[in-house]
Amino acid sequence: MKKLVQTFAVIFIVSFALMFWVQRLNASEGYAGGNTITVYNWGEYIDPDLIKQFEKETGIKVIYETFDSNEAMMVKIRQGGTSYDVAMPSEYAIQKMKEEGLLLKLDQSKLPNLKNIDERFLNLPFDPDNEYSVPYFWGTVGIVYNKKMLGDRTFDSWNDLWADDLKNQILLVDGAREVIGFGLNSLHYSLNDKNKVHLQEAKDKLVELQPNIKAIVGDEIKMLLVNEEAPIGVIWSGDAADIMWENENLDYVVPEEGSNLWFDNMVIPKTSKNIEGAHKFINFMLDAEVAAQNADYVGYSTPNKAAMSILPEETVSDERFYPSPELTDRLEVYENLGQDMLSYYNDLYLEFKMHTK
Repeated sequence: MKKLVQTFAVIFIVSFALMFWVQRLNASEGYAGGNTITVYNWGEYIDPDLIKQFEKETGIKVIYETFDSNEAMMVKIRQGGTSYDVAMPSEYAIQKMKEEGLLLKLDQSKLPNLKNIDERFLNLPFDPDNEYSVPYFWGTVGIVYNKKMLGDRTFDSWNDLWADDLKNQILLVDGAREVIGFGLNSLHYSLNDKNKVHLQEAKDKLVELQPNIKAIVGDEIKMLLVNEEAPIGVIWSGDAADIMWENENLDYVVPEEGSNLWFDNMVIPKTSKNIEGAHKFINFMLDAEVAAQNADYVGYSTPNKAAMSILPEETVSDERFYPSPELTDRLEVYENLGQDMLSYYNDLYLEFKMHTK
């Protein structure tokens, strides 16, 4: 019995010493218990050096986690198991999160760098007056194609994907809104259409595309296109810019029928335990130099007007990734469809995927 007591005493002393050592170590690095924020973002969607810079400048430790869909992100925040302080949802998700009370209002007095954002990207319908969110990145959905592999072929229309000689040539990004969306656009319907007859038409037309589809994939779509495993991909503009930098044979176009104009914004979830630190992180990311470095690393279009004056002219003048207002006015932002209609979209998408190889 005496040996057992001594063993427990040793375990207690060692555990206490380890806790004390960790606290001292964190303190020596400037990270106190309340001096931490947890950031929840898409994968490969920030320059890691900027996180280190923020920690060095502020003494705030950043715990960084990633998600692969807005829906997965919202589930985690609803559950509340992790105290996320900053998240980067898309526009329709922000609208839904507001309705569900999952977001905290921003204190714009603590965001002086908000002045750097182009007014075109402020006060949008999903968040009037930017009470809950500030822009992070924006872009489009379009078609990447390999000019070397396809010769003189172009893709001015979504319907060009249905050509008989493109069997097993197309990669699709794995997203219900994106795929059902371009199916709707190919029929000249809105990508926010709630007419079930129109949606069934779009699904049936996508099923007809099946022989041309090589695969429906996630992030690996970039590697496959760079390595010329397929000559065509339906993809987000930022990913297109990234792979075009690696393979000069690739080009990107937004088809004439229209497409998605998307926005990812920074928000403070209701789970935040460090609201002050969250504001500091958001304001840091709105700095012109920081935003320019981040855009250069990630490859997506920045809404930061001050940062655009720092980025190379050939980058900001490329209308494939910084399209003119004339083009963006023809594009649509995803709307919150409501849970029932979103489930219907997802069901149609699953039916479509069942027909693919």
